[in-house]
Amino acid sequence: MKVLIADQINQKGIEELEEVAEVIARTDITPEELVNDIKDFNAIIVRSRTKVTREVIEAASNLKIIARAGVGVDNVDVEAATERGIMVVNAPESTSITVAEHTIGLILALSRKISIADSSVKGGKWEKSHFMGMELNGKTMGIVGMGRIGSQVVIRAKAFGMDIVVYDPYITPEAASELGVEVVDLETLLKSADVITIHVPLTPETKHLISMPEFELMKENTLIVNCARGGIINEDDLYEALSKNKIGGAALDVFEKEPPVGSSLFELENVVLTPHIAASTSEAQRDAAIIVAKEIKKVFKGESPRNVINMPVMDPETFQIIKPYFRLAEKLGKFIIQTAQGNINELDVTYCGELAEIQKHDIITRILLQEILNPILTEPVNLVNAPAVAENRGVIITEGKRTDAKGYKNLISIEVKSEGNQVSVEGFLGREPKIVRINGYQVNVKTEGTMIIARYKDIPGIIGSIGVKLGEHDINIAKMQVGRQTPGGEAVMVLKVDQKVSKEVEDDIKALPNVYDAVAVEL
Repeated sequence: MKVLIADQINQKGIEELEEVAEVIARTDITPEELVNDIKDFNAIIVRSRTKVTREVIEAASNLKIIARAGVGVDNVDVEAATERGIMVVNAPESTSITVAEHTIGLILALSRKISIADSSVKGGKWEKSHFMGMELNGKTMGIVGMGRIGSQVVIRAKAFGMDIVVYDPYITPEAASELGVEVVDLETLLKSADVITIHVPLTPETKHLISMPEFELMKENTLIVNCARGGIINEDDLYEALSKNKIGGAALDVFEKEPPVGSSLFELENVVLTPHIAASTSEAQRDAAIIVAKEIKKVFKGESPRNVINMPVMDPETFQIIKPYFRLAEKLGKFIIQTAQGNINELDVTYCGELAEIQKHDIITRILLQEILNPILTEPVNLVNAPAVAENRGVIITEGKRTDAKGYKNLISIEVKSEGNQVSVEGFLGREPKIVRINGYQVNVKTEGTMIIARYKDIPGIIGSIGVKLGEHDINIAKMQVGRQTPGGEAVMVLKVDQKVSKEVEDDIKALPNVYDAVAVEL
């Protein structure tokens, strides 16, 4: 076996690999050379410099695994790798402690005004009274997002004698009790915390999660830190909040635009900025190298690696049979996470018709879980760890088979129970994935674009009132379907629309007489 080291990694990782393979380090390899030479290798390790493009993957006739010695895999064409049956692995756990420590470091720099005091002394000044600080002992820390990094921050914050409140809709009471934290809603956290730190992924839901309305809820001395992703905090609103002393200070390691050239935040003293270095320590790089080296060793030995991004190990014949259903599973997962309200407690999946005959359909359940969990967690959820992550979050998963597919050749039937509601959806794969039932009502919807699902009383005028309300918001209806069981009873309407739908539009529709619920879904 041959392994190509395309970027600089820690020597410990190389030594680990040399036990099982011939290791070739070419850390200056060009894109053209990579395309030409990749056919000679069974594995490749990259960091961020090397791009493993579709062209590279299509030339990789012997490649079994692509390993990213770090967390993000933006430089790897995961879709192309999946199509070729090549596993992609990363090292998500390698940076948890490192990022948590950087978070604490930024909090200390803010609370004790370390960076501006340093600049003052180096400038020949001695302004002791200008740098009055704030003790962390006895203060309340609010953590938004309780994945690996958030959990590590909890441990360190407790060492400073801080009380911890967290906002994470998917943390279980058992996990919260074990960590010794109080779970609250976001508004309560913003109002009560003296220090707030962000540890959620950047998604459409978390984009500008912290903007002026949120800053208005905070105390005047509140410090806020973001080592997660740029864009979660609205930087224009942050500048206004800081410049008008609405909050005490802010520290950012990540920015909406990187590097943040010309940012107005540069003008302020009550802000600390670092150049996206929260994960940059020699220990994290060492651990990342060792982790991916061990993953490659497992693959070479015929074992299942732990951090697979795209798929678990399976024989090529089974993969080809089940692969067409992956897209349907992805769409159904996206639908579920956007329609379920609050923490998901139970997920019941039934495979019907031809799907019931497939023995290894559990990979489809893993894809469903991946799509459901990834939008709400910081750490990547993949096909290998999805069941364990769901279990840790308290989600009860039930799988079943049924030969009857209700008139279809194949059918995936899903029922979800969450804290706020109960949702069922059924999908069929023909020439393209389709949703054929929602909450028991017959529909026939392509799984693409923006749609609004509304539950309402089936009486004259309701459909028209919903259409008028959308017109008031300049939203055009492209297609409409209605499902009902009895005239005058409850009905479900699916509207395909041409524009994005805001929370305000959802709320306006739900406020209409005889409309029970409305939710926008982006597929």
